[in-house]
Amino acid sequence: MQDTLTAPEVHPNGNSESTGMPGNFDLPNFKKIIGDASPATIEMLRDVDLNVKIELGRTRMLIEDILRLRDGSVIELDKLAGDPVDVFVNEQLVARGEVLVLNDNFCVRINEIVTTAEKV
Repeated sequence: MQDTLTAPEVHPNGNSESTGMPGNFDLPNFKKIIGDASPATIEMLRDVDLNVKIELGRTRMLIEDILRLRDGSVIELDKLAGDPVDVFVNEQLVARGEVLVLNDNFCVRINEIVTTAEKV
């Protein structure tokens, strides 16, 4: 019994022998496959739920201080006004941006997409 199996190579002229040259093969019709595929649209993502969170900053507070919070209370955060805010999607940091006010609404302008290396 033989320990290893080697398939004979096929010559460009179709002859089978061990020549070290690759054999002939037929490629699939990629144009037909692409033509048959339905085009991907943003509609595919309409039913996907994502948890998006914007982190303005962090702080540590005692429970008694939290219970004293009222309308108009000011909480000191570890970031300054104008510092970039972090954008999390499903608890993963994905971007950084700046807070803007547009038509009396707060919004975030994305300035940087966070790469995998920056997340670590």
